[in-house]
Amino acid sequence: MQVAVVILNWNGKKFLEQFLPLVVAHTANQADIYVADNASNDDSVEYLKKNYPDVHLIQNPLNGGFAVGYNMALSQIKADYYVLLNSDVEVTADWIKGPVAMLKSRTDVVAVQPKIKSFFEPQMFEYAGAAGGYIDVYGYPFCRGRIFDTIEKDEGQYNDEKEIFWATGACLFIKASVFHEMGGFDEDLFSHQEEIDLCWRMKLKGYKIMYCPNSEVLHYGGGMLPKSNPFKTYLNFRNNLIILCKNHPARALRKMVFQRMILDGLAAFRFLLKGDFGDFWAITKAHAHFYRTMKKTWAKRKKVQATVTNPEVSAIYRRSIVRKYFLQGKRVFSELDTRDFY
Repeated sequence: MQVAVVILNWNGKKFLEQFLPLVVAHTANQADIYVADNASNDDSVEYLKKNYPDVHLIQNPLNGGFAVGYNMALSQIKADYYVLLNSDVEVTADWIKGPVAMLKSRTDVVAVQPKIKSFFEPQMFEYAGAAGGYIDVYGYPFCRGRIFDTIEKDEGQYNDEKEIFWATGACLFIKASVFHEMGGFDEDLFSHQEEIDLCWRMKLKGYKIMYCPNSEVLHYGGGMLPKSNPFKTYLNFRNNLIILCKNHPARALRKMVFQRMILDGLAAFRFLLKGDFGDFWAITKAHAHFYRTMKKTWAKRKKVQATVTNPEVSAIYRRSIVRKYFLQGKRVFSELDTRDFY
């Protein structure tokens, strides 16, 4: 059994200095460690060569974002299991054991996420993943422990092993054979929600994604792109529309996209009322790109749907999380009716 921890870096020397020592300390004799550098123009590469000669270095020729960067790097790494780890994540003792054991013991489980908590407030869950990801009937992502901007305190309420819909790319354990079987990440997404797309495609093939609570990491968050960044808003809205179009069952797709247009329009209007003009235009540009590239997305959809073996995937919330959160005041995951999940 060979495990490869792969950290994607772009101009992140400060995070390598801060977080790589603990990765090395808590990963000894359990995995090989790689840093895949996305053509950084700081001195990340020189720092690694000087201070971590035993860490394998892969130098990508360009910065193609999360998707291209990992696809290029993982094509060069032979292992049974990959651990995709953000450079701004602090790992803890025994963080590898639980997820790898889960992948090893179950043939149907192909990806696992640990508990993701905040580096700045360790008692709180962290936005990007928390205790495992879900989507609602309109494709909006949320997590156990985080719905929109409401983040819960970890009080042991999500200490159960649980099947989830998507596992965060901040710390993603995945079987290497399945990653390559699925063709890796969709490189047109560049960054953000490419892991949701990959998980959705895996679930359409009948595979399962799990949450492992006895593994815990702390995420700095926004290391490469701050949370309140219009470009991040653009990527999230654009990419979410693309993956919805690629993967959603055909019987309801047109209705779903039309309803999403309305909901995204309301989100844009909300940003406008708050004076967040950058985010308003980001949503507008995201929709413009989606419509402009619909032909290409539809071709991808045909390819995905042609290989579906499990159309009724699990862990989808069949209500609107927007309605539940903003109109009905359901702020935390435990307030959602479990009967509303497939």
